[in-house]
Amino acid sequence: MYNLEQLRMFVETAQSGSFSACARQLGKVQSAVSQGIANLEVELNTTLFDRTSRKPSLTPQGERLLPFAIAILQQTYELDSVNNALNLSHETNIKMAVDDSLLPMTASLLSEFSTNFPGTALELYGVSTSDVLDLVQTGRADLGLMFSSSNFPQQVDLCYIGSLPFNGVVSPTHSLASLDVVTVSDLIPHRQLLNRGLEGQAAAQCPIISSHIWRGNTFNAVNTMVMEGLGWSYIPAYMAKQYESQGKMVRMKLSFDHKPWPVQIERVMTKQKERGPALQWLAEAVTQLLDN
Repeated sequence: MYNLEQLRMFVETAQSGSFSACARQLGKVQSAVSQGIANLEVELNTTLFDRTSRKPSLTPQGERLLPFAIAILQQTYELDSVNNALNLSHETNIKMAVDDSLLPMTASLLSEFSTNFPGTALELYGVSTSDVLDLVQTGRADLGLMFSSSNFPQQVDLCYIGSLPFNGVVSPTHSLASLDVVTVSDLIPHRQLLNRGLEGQAAAQCPIISSHIWRGNTFNAVNTMVMEGLGWSYIPAYMAKQYESQGKMVRMKLSFDHKPWPVQIERVMTKQKERGPALQWLAEAVTQLLDN
């Protein structure tokens, strides 16, 4: 029966282009690689490489079998990673809830996490801030990243990590977009678009100004309504800038905002949750997201 070492020789030779290059990569003599691949061909009852030229090339059968060999080696790596995580007492699963507007900030952090803890599966929930707090408070998420809330349950630990500026925005087709300066009295007659969680909790970071309110459960839902000209809203400045550059939104010059106003961002965790190495690393890493 063929073994994993023979499959590694097969894959490495195919990718490097020669038996000698494979031998150098695997730290073996060339004859061992040649013999290992020959034994694999006997076990599979097929010829994997055409050896008539100076450098071996894959036969049609070899090209067909190569993806399967790569897949077996990848699954073996993942099995070893999970087993190592178990032996090192790394968590096998972590659930992270993030306000959907903050998700882009976590991309590089999650990539680094996957490298450091390959055996730990991650479930990522992009929800509203109020739902972040609810998921963590009820134990359905291990860690949350959210905008500051007026609700401070005793069951959770809050850690301030920085702030994100917000802008008032409308669609370019909205009547407010034509005003050089927008006052509170200008805003009141027009529909305001606000966040509210799935359980009905309103986001605390945006004050109610207008007399007519529509709500979405995430910033992406609110942004969709803004771009359709259905009302005005406050959204994170990086989103406002991005949509404005695409011609989909206009940032209003508000008479009562001399500068974009900052909204605090907090990391939230349950006090009862035991923090293993992976969760502890993630908890510390998110506190540095806004350091630069």
